[in-house]
Amino acid sequence: MKYYLIAGEASGDLHASNLMAALKEKDAAADFRFLGGDLMAGVGGHLVRHYREMAFMGVIPVLKNLKTILRNLKSCREDIRSYAPDVVILVDYPGFNLKVAKFVKTELHLPVYYYISPKIWAWKKYRIHSIRRYVDRMFCILPFETDFYAGLGYRVDYVGNPSVDSVANYRKGKEEKEDTFPVEAGLAPGRPVLALLAGSRRQEIKDNLPTMLEVGASFPEYQMVIAGAPGIEPDYYRIYTDGKPVKIVFGRTYPLLEHSALALVTSGTATLETALFRVPQVVCYYFWGGKLVNFIFRHFFTTPYISLVNLIAGREVVRELFGALFSAQRIREESERLAYQAPYRERMLEGYDEALAKLGNPGASVRAADLIYQSLISSI
Repeated sequence: MKYYLIAGEASGDLHASNLMAALKEKDAAADFRFLGGDLMAGVGGHLVRHYREMAFMGVIPVLKNLKTILRNLKSCREDIRSYAPDVVILVDYPGFNLKVAKFVKTELHLPVYYYISPKIWAWKKYRIHSIRRYVDRMFCILPFETDFYAGLGYRVDYVGNPSVDSVANYRKGKEEKEDTFPVEAGLAPGRPVLALLAGSRRQEIKDNLPTMLEVGASFPEYQMVIAGAPGIEPDYYRIYTDGKPVKIVFGRTYPLLEHSALALVTSGTATLETALFRVPQVVCYYFWGGKLVNFIFRHFFTTPYISLVNLIAGREVVRELFGALFSAQRIREESERLAYQAPYRERMLEGYDEALAKLGNPGASVRAADLIYQSLISSI
């Protein structure tokens, strides 16, 4: 069968690539065409457009790049029409993907499946109307999403969490291999590592990394290491790191977390991955607007948390310092508690265990691929 997939950022590229690999196991004749990234290209098929050309976040970047976004949307529609796939599989990225879903259902009348739900439980709940109309099946990766959608009268399938798969696969792949990361990264033996995960987009890095570096400098016994984001060139990081005692590693986030004693993390998948490696973390995310951001979050969002760890646990496990709470002083104080107060650190690790138990066992990609393939076969 012919599969058309759309992933608009680094985490979507990762999860879509695992789904594609699982689909190939089910369907030996699987043919892929996609908007995505290097990991998806590594599985096989034709990469139409890289997510680097699509990842615009925030009102101003979107407005500045509106012509590019509309051009991408038009060319995507034309490409799907020309390819004539058996199914279109959308991966998160709702601003773009829900427009594609409408086109595919109303003009091409093809099946539309969604892997990794848009976060409408946090905001823009009205998107459920588009999902009902244009999405045939939704495969969710967060356990609380099942009840959320049920409350809106829409049935979804919880398949497990692909980050659990990714970490399990990483650990399995290195069982019999020598651990060379400390030498490759130039780590000093005996010194704890402070991991800096400053986001996957340029704007996130610009907004968060300077403050993270300022905080890290307050812990001279730690060696700072930045997890370089896919698609961001080393020269961009050097704008912020030149002359500072910090290292950068690319494509090595899991080994970095495995060797870290503490992490400063922007919100997103990285917070969950950090928890899976049981690394104490501070979630810190700069938003322009300070107090206004926190006011909007309290009054217009339908969730009390921004980090996946807290959302899954249903309570505050990790401290979230964003908006008016984002400052070097607050991040430093929380880091000190985690670094030097063992009972405080242990409570966070216990919270990790509580959250991760809700996610279930590895196998999300395989379960999703099986449901997709069986659904398509039964409709023939």
